[in-house]
Amino acid sequence: MKKAIQALEKAQITIGIIFLCIFFFVIVLQIVTRQLGISIIWTEEAANYSFIWAVFMGAAVMVNRREHFNFDFLQQKLQGKKRIFLSLVNDSVLIIFNVCIFLLGLQVVNEFWNYTWSTLPEMKMGYVWIAIPIMAGTMLVYTLSHMVQHVQKLNAKEVHE
Repeated sequence: MKKAIQALEKAQITIGIIFLCIFFFVIVLQIVTRQLGISIIWTEEAANYSFIWAVFMGAAVMVNRREHFNFDFLQQKLQGKKRIFLSLVNDSVLIIFNVCIFLLGLQVVNEFWNYTWSTLPEMKMGYVWIAIPIMAGTMLVYTLSHMVQHVQKLNAKEVHE
């Protein structure tokens, strides 16, 4: 399971980097063409939507690395089983949040799938908004993986109060 999680994280990092590169190159293209007096109208939308994808993929990776949502103050004060229980509480909150985001994201994708970009009518908005349930779904996978690890630690004999 650990290898699958690592592969999923690597895929999300790759997707995030690709969309961040698209964002960067589109912004540079926009700057250059404006300086040349040429107007390319689709660059603003492409930059916005590629940035959305980059941020959502990065947010999911941050959850996997436990750098996104945590009660650090309490975690540093607690030891042993109490610390693990707090981690399980954090994970439970994240699971509830991400289930809601996943379900609402599916509704958004379903509702707006056939809407099109203003400047590129060939592009459907569904391709943009599908990033929401993908982000929430992978956050769920990562958080469930963390919960399994915490339960395994609780069952281990080396956990001290």
